[in-house]
Amino acid sequence: MFNTIKNALKTPDIRKKLMYTIILIVIFRLGCYITIPGVDSIKVVGELQGQGLSTLIDMISGGAFSRLSVFAMSISPYITASIVIQLLGMVIPALERLTKEGGEEGRNKINRYTKILTIVLAFIEGLGIYLSYRGAGIFINDGFLTGATVVISLMAGTALLMWLGEQITNKGIGNGISIIIFVGIVAGLPKGVGEVWNLVFGGAFDTVNLLIALGIIIGAIILVAGVVFVQQAERRVPVQYSKKVVGRKMVGAQSTHIPLKLAMAGVMPVIFASSFMTFPAMIIQMFNSNIAYETGFWNVIYNFSIATSSTPADWGYSVANAIVYLLLIVGFTFFYTYATFNPAEVSNNIKRNGGFIPGIRAGKPTTDYLSSIISKLTIFGGIFLAIIAILPMFMRFTPINLAFGGTSILIVVGVALETVQQLESQLVMRHYKGFLE
Repeated sequence: MFNTIKNALKTPDIRKKLMYTIILIVIFRLGCYITIPGVDSIKVVGELQGQGLSTLIDMISGGAFSRLSVFAMSISPYITASIVIQLLGMVIPALERLTKEGGEEGRNKINRYTKILTIVLAFIEGLGIYLSYRGAGIFINDGFLTGATVVISLMAGTALLMWLGEQITNKGIGNGISIIIFVGIVAGLPKGVGEVWNLVFGGAFDTVNLLIALGIIIGAIILVAGVVFVQQAERRVPVQYSKKVVGRKMVGAQSTHIPLKLAMAGVMPVIFASSFMTFPAMIIQMFNSNIAYETGFWNVIYNFSIATSSTPADWGYSVANAIVYLLLIVGFTFFYTYATFNPAEVSNNIKRNGGFIPGIRAGKPTTDYLSSIISKLTIFGGIFLAIIAILPMFMRFTPINLAFGGTSILIVVGVALETVQQLESQLVMRHYKGFLE
């Protein structure tokens, strides 16, 4: 493995991509500490630290939200815009044609629509943040000019992050948006390690605290191992190609397989579901910044929406929220899987190239067979993702509260595996040994 890393660093273009990615990551982390103009940087930390609605955004942004920096909203408007565009692509024929038949030009148009919607959502979310905390005393002046500065700064931060992610994807290593989320979450890892350390060594020796710490460490190792196993697992569907004439030559029969991942959608369903769950609370707080201290229907909806965070909540909110969260993750897993893998299209390609699945007739039977396999894999993968994401939510009922929970582990491990695989493929193209030996 170390020889492979050495080979990667010796290769000029790969070394250049790695350095380029690291530089953009450093820019992202520096931006997380640049407070928006007009904000009292001393008061803002105490006011926003541990807020229910901000927990998910703060986790993704690497603590930028609790400091109300220019990157406070992180890339969450882009994630929401991507969800909206993909959903609209299922109901608007023009968008569906662009997605399936538009080719490179169609993808560029979809990307442009996503960026425009991201800016619109960033404006709405930035305005909501300002209106929510205008009376909290964290702004030096609550006038129109301050509000415009805050909203424009937040929009500019999101736009810059979107650009950084695009540059990492095109000129660096890995998926840029995923890398930004990955770095933001990993930035909170030292805090989680510090909490475990203080639990054991922060005061007088306590056997209970020691057992809790050991349980957390062992649980984290099991979670990581389970996520790696599921992310790497695949069902190989055999495909047999008959003899055919290519030019003037007879090409012999070939045997190959279709690799179907157990978690084909990766961690995107978890990210989508998390954003979807906190969206109602964000909208409600835009119109009523004191909703958390009131009672009534909207207060119930608000508390239900933020129950995914680490704030204390009773078991009623937590259980109801966990059930909806599970259903959303499974639903988004199906949506994302079928958006990236079309059984009918794969079946037609196999038939067009003179292939068949042993024991299955070509055409519709092959489509039904692939759909059946995908459905079973997706159900298992979706439930697994949901369980991993939900179980750590109940850690808030224990003496320790870790922000680095199941959702974080899913995203971090998933992005790390994806990046390693991309680096490995680039090394293989240059005739080096694989990254994992």
